[in-house]
Amino acid sequence: MHRAAPIAVLLLLGVSSAAADTIVLKNGRRITAANVSDDGEHVSYETSAGRFTLPKSIVARIEKEQFGDSSSSTSHAGEPPPVSAPEIAPVRGYDDIARLAVHNDSIDFAYIARLEADARSGSPSAVEKVSTAHYTAAQFLLSKGEVDGAIDHYRQALNFAPENLGLLLNLSVLLLHQSQFTAALDPLEHARRVAPNSADVAKLAGWAYYGLNKMDLAVAEWQRAEHLHPDPEVERALAKAQKDKAEEESYREGVTAHFALKYSGTATPDLASGILHALEEDFNDIESQLDYTPPEPIGVILYTGQAFADITRAPSWAGAINDGRIRIPVQGLSSVTPELARVLKHELTHSFIGQKTRGRASTWVQEGVAQWMEGRRTNSAAGALVELAGQGRAPSLQVLEGSWMSLSGGAATFAYAYSLAAVESIIESGGVSDISRLLDRISTAPSMDAALRDSLHSDYSDLDQQTIAYLRHEYLR
Repeated sequence: MHRAAPIAVLLLLGVSSAAADTIVLKNGRRITAANVSDDGEHVSYETSAGRFTLPKSIVARIEKEQFGDSSSSTSHAGEPPPVSAPEIAPVRGYDDIARLAVHNDSIDFAYIARLEADARSGSPSAVEKVSTAHYTAAQFLLSKGEVDGAIDHYRQALNFAPENLGLLLNLSVLLLHQSQFTAALDPLEHARRVAPNSADVAKLAGWAYYGLNKMDLAVAEWQRAEHLHPDPEVERALAKAQKDKAEEESYREGVTAHFALKYSGTATPDLASGILHALEEDFNDIESQLDYTPPEPIGVILYTGQAFADITRAPSWAGAINDGRIRIPVQGLSSVTPELARVLKHELTHSFIGQKTRGRASTWVQEGVAQWMEGRRTNSAAGALVELAGQGRAPSLQVLEGSWMSLSGGAATFAYAYSLAAVESIIESGGVSDISRLLDRISTAPSMDAALRDSLHSDYSDLDQQTIAYLRHEYLR
């Protein structure tokens, strides 16, 4: 997510001496400010532009916030449709074979080779054993974070048991988590032939088509899944996809090697072309720095300002959203301005991180790295961050793991600045390669803290201290 341009560091400086409050007007508008006061007739407040006064009659309420006491938001407005993998029972006979296929913390390839030789003789029991052994090996590799190896074992198992629904669904789930949406459709189509009325197959197929920006097919699959077996997750995903489909039916399209663009009639073809050109250049740069290539074209949607607000339900401080597709309001623009260029690179970085980490990156990692990639640096915010830390009012990065969608503007400003500072400190210590290693580990580690320890040999406490020390050394000497 990219912050709207008007939210400046000056607002953060105000937060260092007073908590950020939100004034909610009766017309629905929200004003984030500091030093809010209410004398019964007027509400006064401070922003980066100065002190202002409103008549109390137009104010609905004042929402007070002390950032250090708040927890991370539970809002999912900026996240992909929450469609999880179905519960799939292990292959039959798993317990009997697992001890022989995997022991001493390694795969017994000689044992699996003997099972394969027996299976080629055509014995049904041998076929069951070898498919179970490959399943066991896949599960073992997944526990080690070796997803590609696990996928290979599922495919080998399916060579012997091509009609096994559990294996087909397990393989498709792994491919979907890797954002290999086209590849996932092959085992799903096979699974549908095996089980024509499986709600799980329809659920996962909808996930694949949504990832491929094919809203018509995603809606059809999730409608079928709901008909076969009602599921709250699918219901929410379906509602989101239907809203997207209705909005985008009249949109124009543009396609490049790495992007599938849709834009409303208010955006000019020249603007759309300029955005695609900028994104392709950004793609090459981010690909090199993060050592990762997204396997599928990335969806990009250009909205009018009102359509962006209606579809995303984003807070007023959000200048763009990435929920698997990059969503940007471009009303009034005719070319790629410097600010739009920064937004594009920021949001594209989210796409890379989301796919590289299988959607498991904490928000502070996402936003810190995205800001760094777009060229932002902490600079003048350093003093305010260090001051907050000195007052004991700066929360740990651990508090910033979850969604920020319901944060006020002032709290969000702090969150963005502190996350960027943390990423800067990591890169200063070990280079961008440390960020790449951290992202790789996040995709498989049981927790963010574990990923930090495994890749950077630090925990949250260490990183918080390192960040403040970095700010003092880099900016405040």
